[in-house]
Amino acid sequence: MKMTETSFDEIDVVAVAKGPGSFTGLRIGAATAKGLCITRNLPLIGIDTLSGLANNVISFEGIICPLMDARRNQVYTALYKNTGNGLECIMQPSAIDISEIIEKINGMKEKVIFLGDGVVPYKSRIEAETKVSYTILPNHLVRQRAASVGQLAVLEYLKGNKPSADTLELEYLRVSQAERETGIRYD
Repeated sequence: MKMTETSFDEIDVVAVAKGPGSFTGLRIGAATAKGLCITRNLPLIGIDTLSGLANNVISFEGIICPLMDARRNQVYTALYKNTGNGLECIMQPSAIDISEIIEKINGMKEKVIFLGDGVVPYKSRIEAETKVSYTILPNHLVRQRAASVGQLAVLEYLKGNKPSADTLELEYLRVSQAERETGIRYD
């Protein structure tokens, strides 16, 4: 706020990536955003991390496939298309094997663009298994951007979506390592 010379009075809404992503990172981000919103009585809009990534290349005409490295030979992914009125999610976010998403894309027979930190560890498999026309963005263009999350949140806000910070729910897509190892669910 100092860098942009912005005051709290100029903030109408707060946006936060609600997942998928790092369990700790999501919880820290959400707690910070909730604290700010509750103390200032501001709405908090949670944006799916994958749609935020897809929004980086919203002008692409074809399938947009954000990939986040979910470890354990999986990616967090979803599929999107630009409808001219914004992004349309054509496959809901999920944690799956990279070959599974590539197989689905091949079956759609449309050009695709891959982006996200999941591109790097799976690049050779993407190149070997993808049978449709594809683009892999270079490393400096595959990262998440706060501006893309913010832009999607502003669109929601302008539609009249002004949720309370109390209603934010994070989207993990799978249980944490601690939950897997202990069998205890931490909701």
